Amino acid sequence: MPRRVVRRLGVALGRRGAILLCYGIVWAIIGYGQITSPAPDLRGLRLLLQMMPLDVWGWIWVASGLIAIVSAWLPPERDWPGFLALPLMVLPWTVSYLLAWILGDYPRGWLASVVWGAIAAPVLVVAGWREPARPKRLEGYR
Repeated sequence: MPRRVVRRLGVALGRRGAILLCYGIVWAIIGYGQITSPAPDLRGLRLLLQMMPLDVWGWIWVASGLIAIVSAWLPPERDWPGFLALPLMVLPWTVSYLLAWILGDYPRGWLASVVWGAIAAPVLVVAGWREPARPKRLEGYR
């Protein structure tokens, strides 16, 4: 029974939807963490914190995650809001860490910037994929 549920979920979501769902959940958790238990060292985020408080950024993370989660259930030609929201949320963090490193405020900023960019890269790759055709019925599938 659980295998059948997972299989149906996979068929309903497709590959693009699965990525959006997984990343959306992670983004929402990151946002929740920023709101409830922020990291003690925020030197790399000074640029962002000059624009808005960390809890506001946390809510934006949550919102982008929810956009991706909802988009996961949409058809491939209509799921673009999720593929837009996920990397757009990471971009300010990547830039903030990179600038903090360049300005000498945060020596590990280059590393955080690369990590955030690498985390978002698969989303951009999958955004360009076409969803493979789904077989009408697999023989022996039950």
